[in-house]
Amino acid sequence: MTSPRPSHVQHPRQFFIGGEWVEPSAASIFDVVDSTTEEVFLTIAEAQAPDIERAIAAARAAFDTGPWPRMSPAERGVWLNKIADAWELRGEQLGDTWALESGVLRSMSIHSAKGVASAFRYYAGLGENYAWTEKHTSGMGQPALLVREPVGVVAAIIPWNAPHSLMAYKVAAALIAGCTVIIKASPEAPASPYFMAEICAGIGLPAGVVNVLTAERAVSELLVRDPRVDKVSFTGSTAAGRKIAAICGERIARVTLELGGKSPAVILDDYNVAKAAESIARAAPIMTGQVCASLTRIIVSDKRHDDFVDALSAAFEKINVGDPFDAASQMGPLAMERQRDRVEHYIAQGKASGARLASGGGRPAHLNRGYFIEPTVFAGVDNNSIIAREEIFGPVVSVIPASSEEHAIEIANDSIFGLNSSVFTNDPERAYAVGRQLRAGTVGINGFKSDFNIAFGGFKQSGIGREGGVEGLHPYLETKTMIFETAPKAAQ
Repeated sequence: MTSPRPSHVQHPRQFFIGGEWVEPSAASIFDVVDSTTEEVFLTIAEAQAPDIERAIAAARAAFDTGPWPRMSPAERGVWLNKIADAWELRGEQLGDTWALESGVLRSMSIHSAKGVASAFRYYAGLGENYAWTEKHTSGMGQPALLVREPVGVVAAIIPWNAPHSLMAYKVAAALIAGCTVIIKASPEAPASPYFMAEICAGIGLPAGVVNVLTAERAVSELLVRDPRVDKVSFTGSTAAGRKIAAICGERIARVTLELGGKSPAVILDDYNVAKAAESIARAAPIMTGQVCASLTRIIVSDKRHDDFVDALSAAFEKINVGDPFDAASQMGPLAMERQRDRVEHYIAQGKASGARLASGGGRPAHLNRGYFIEPTVFAGVDNNSIIAREEIFGPVVSVIPASSEEHAIEIANDSIFGLNSSVFTNDPERAYAVGRQLRAGTVGINGFKSDFNIAFGGFKQSGIGREGGVEGLHPYLETKTMIFETAPKAAQ
């Protein structure tokens, strides 16, 4: 069946390559399913090897001979502001499609285009105020320059959970640096990359600077392996990230990876358990828990464990699960059937491990279609159990008892991941002291917090590099040292 809800995508059966909408090399397609109705709402072209080849050639030509990398950063910034202007007009369209693809509440998704525009405006600003060239004096006393140049052709591989936002931070940073980009959209959530292509076509961005297609994993790997692609920027699972890193390592390609998480929240004994439970319950339904940075391991002292579990369970049971287009809903469905199967598998593993199912764990009784799952709390979880070790990517929280503050920190760091974390305390000095001991890319105090405008990324197997902020620009640049005998004007 076909969903009555619109996709808004103008050219779903084509790819955007070399500044044009082009026909695919084969008739293969992907059906994109409305996660609430389980009906197809968009059919998109599936790229094959010849399409990947064409996109790489277009991006390579645009970088090697086109005007983009030869513009000044400020000139490129003018184009980024045009992209931002166009995104601000896409609020309704992006609000619809993100809710359809991933089950995100439309009350949240309707504001997402503003965030995309903000990312492009931020990097446009760096075109004016970033230190693209620095004057130095060499150790021999000679005039020198440190210059930053674009890394080259970038493959931006986009996930399905928040495709517009993660695409924006990759593409905006790459473009202001002077790179050309191939956006590989997720088959489950291709709409926002297609909106990006429509915007690029509409503003007349130079041909080949941005190219967009959708492919499955084996075909996408051609992007990662091709020596004409200078850098790969990937957001997705740690398992896929390991493979991409290995391939890039073989050819010493540049790579940034934003991967999975199993993020801890450490609740110190001076913080009210009901208040902590309320904070965690507000964050858990965001994107139905399909957030790599979600706080999914809650570590609390054993003497307060039961009180906290009671408070968290009561808060979770009040969450209204329903159609993301219904203003009364507080949590929508998971993005796809296989994702619900995955979450249900982990819930079964949690029960088998001996953890106590304190709340949720099933499908909502009032919903007979859609990929819905109840927000779920497990109590008395062993940090060595599967539900505490592996990323579930759904609204499932494990509460883990600790014997002391030191033990809580030890548990928090006992993970292959290190993406996000939180410390709950009324004492800012304790917050700082404990936060500095957590091996994670972000530490939020008294809640789920992250900020791409500063930097986002992880320690350990949660990734390599950072996205957002000035730190997110660096991976798209190569640094060159130039040492002169007589200073050119640029070094004077």
